[in-house]
Amino acid sequence: MDKESVLDAFAALGQPTRLDVFRLLIKAGETGMPAGDIGEALNVRQNTMSANLAILARSGLIRSRREGRSIRYFANMEGLRGLLAFLMEDCCGGSPELCQPVINELACECG
Repeated sequence: MDKESVLDAFAALGQPTRLDVFRLLIKAGETGMPAGDIGEALNVRQNTMSANLAILARSGLIRSRREGRSIRYFANMEGLRGLLAFLMEDCCGGSPELCQPVINELACECG
């Protein structure tokens, strides 16, 4: 992921509803969620939710799949992985053991 893509991702996540959507989709995992269910869960109107989903999709943080008349959204784990890799690229000044607690936390391997 390049610097411009990272800035787009942070801009997308810098708004409370979009951050809530992204966290909700991460929690939903591989099953994702239909757009209507996302709006209902977060108490956000359809047109507002559509705009927020479009911004998150353009940033590469979510992806979608059409299912008949509805669209199911998923967290794009590759986009998240790219963002985290960019942030940690030069982690710990050549002392990777200092980064291990953060890596363990991200990998859900915490004690």
